[in-house]
Amino acid sequence: MVRYAIKLSSTERDELLSIISKGSHKSQTYRAAYILLNSDKGNHSHKVTNERICKVLQTNMRTIDRVEKRFVEEGMEATLRRRASGRVYAKKADGEPEVYLISLCCSAAPEGSSRWRLRLLADKLIELEYVDYNRT
Repeated sequence: MVRYAIKLSSTERDELLSIISKGSHKSQTYRAAYILLNSDKGNHSHKVTNERICKVLQTNMRTIDRVEKRFVEEGMEATLRRRASGRVYAKKADGEPEVYLISLCCSAAPEGSSRWRLRLLADKLIELEYVDYNRT
């Protein structure tokens, strides 16, 4: 497995320390910041192994490798920013079925139920033939 040598500049180190000292970031940002700070080969004040980082952050070696690789290949900004998913989802319903589903959600729940549940909504759309039910 390829190991990436992380050597932070003092500016990068200060930015990462700022991130972990403030409470306004996503957990992935904190995790990446801690990984980078502890993987910094330029910081001679302490030596932390990846195994130790895994144990402390309760993550796995693959996560540490991905963070280190992204830092080396794409830079700190990209490493701290959540990558947009490349997955494309096809719409299941649009137009009339979507309008009906929204109005159904806003209406009173069927008798015997306190609210509309996903299964009830699905059954109603199938019953009214807005969607096909194909069990494959």
